[in-house]
Amino acid sequence: MEETSNPTAVERATEPPKRWRSAAITHVGKVRKLNEDAFFAAPLIGLWAVADGVGGADAGDRASGLIVEALGGVSEPTTASGFLSEVRNRLNAVNDALRREATARNCDAIASTVVALLLFGGYFACVWAGDSRLYCLRDGNLRQISRDHSEVQELVDQGVLDPADARSYRRANVITRAVGADESLVLDVVHDRVEKDDVFLLCSDGLTKTLEDAEIADILKLPVASSVEELVRIALERGAPDNVTVIAVQIVDPADGHG
Repeated sequence: MEETSNPTAVERATEPPKRWRSAAITHVGKVRKLNEDAFFAAPLIGLWAVADGVGGADAGDRASGLIVEALGGVSEPTTASGFLSEVRNRLNAVNDALRREATARNCDAIASTVVALLLFGGYFACVWAGDSRLYCLRDGNLRQISRDHSEVQELVDQGVLDPADARSYRRANVITRAVGADESLVLDVVHDRVEKDDVFLLCSDGLTKTLEDAEIADILKLPVASSVEELVRIALERGAPDNVTVIAVQIVDPADGHG
C-alpha cells in the first residue's frame, strides 16, 4: 500500500498487471474527520473487499479494520468452494468478535458493511452485507451485482418509493445488515463467469451518494488506476459528505487459474 504525504486524506493500492489488474483508493472525504472506510486488496489470491464502518455505531473504524485484518489471513485458494467458505467463515468470526466487544463496551453495536470480490478459475463470487456495492462493466454496460441491504432498497422493492427518489430519501443511510449488527451474520452471495475486459467496481456508499451509475460507467472505461483516481476526484469536487472508497479490477485473461 502506498500513502500520500497527507496520511489522513488518501490511501492507494496498485499492483502490476497479470491475469487481472486492479487499483484502490480510500479518502476521508470533505466533511468527516475520521475515515471509517477500509479496503482489502490481495491480487495474488484474487480477493478484494470494501468495508464501511456503520455511521451512528460506536467505533466504525474498528469494525472495518477488523474485517480487513481477518481477510488478510485468507490462504491461497485451491478450490472455489473452499475459497468462498474461508471468506465467509472469517467474516462470521469478525461478527462474533464485534458482538462480544460491543457487549464488553456496553454499546449497541460495533459494525461495518462489507462487499468482497473473489476471482478463481474463470469465475467470480460477490459476498456482501450492507450497502457497499459491487458493479460489473461488461461491453460498455454497467450492472449492479450486489443489492443493497437498506431501508430505502426495501421501500423501492415494495413499490413504495420511486428509485429516482432513493438518494434524497431522509433515511437513505439506514442499513438492514452489517457485520457486527446482529447475533447471526447473513451474507448474500452471487457468482458467475468472468469475461475478458470485464471491469469490477467495489465501492462504499460515499461514491454512490455523489455519482450516478451512468457517470460511473463512463469513468470505468479508463485504465483502472486512472478510473479510481477520477471517481474519487469527482466525489471530492462535489463535496464528498462521506468517506469514499473505490476498487477497480479489470479481467485481462479470464482463462482458468487464479493468479
